Amino acid sequence: QVHLVESGGGSAQSGGSLRLSCDASSYMYSGYCMGWIRQVPGHEREGVASIDADGKTTYADSVKGRFTISKDNAERDILLQMDNLKPEDTDMYFCAYSDGVPSSPLRDYAYLDWGQGTQVTVSS
Repeated sequence: QVHLVESGGGSAQSGGSLRLSCDASSYMYSGYCMGWIRQVPGHEREGVASIDADGKTTYADSVKGRFTISKDNAERDILLQMDNLKPEDTDMYFCAYSDGVPSSPLRDYAYLDWGQGTQVTVSS
């Protein structure tokens, strides 16, 4: 099991920026995929972005051009830079891990291990 810890959530004004970080402190399979998934309680989870071991990225249409996923710290940190935030981006954001590259990397069922989540709140 891969241990994931998210940080960087908080509050921002509409149009502002936040950067989320996911610390993956455990061994990761060489062909891994990491994703950011968000959820409002009582609603379905929504895949936001993913990045695989080769650096290939995928984004939800709702965040394209505003969010950027990347890797840092010898690929132990998965970052999500969120710019031009909108109130509808308000959610709990989870970092998730898959030990392979899923066919649908923005679907929550693609991921095996999850962090505890970090709250993002955007006010208008």
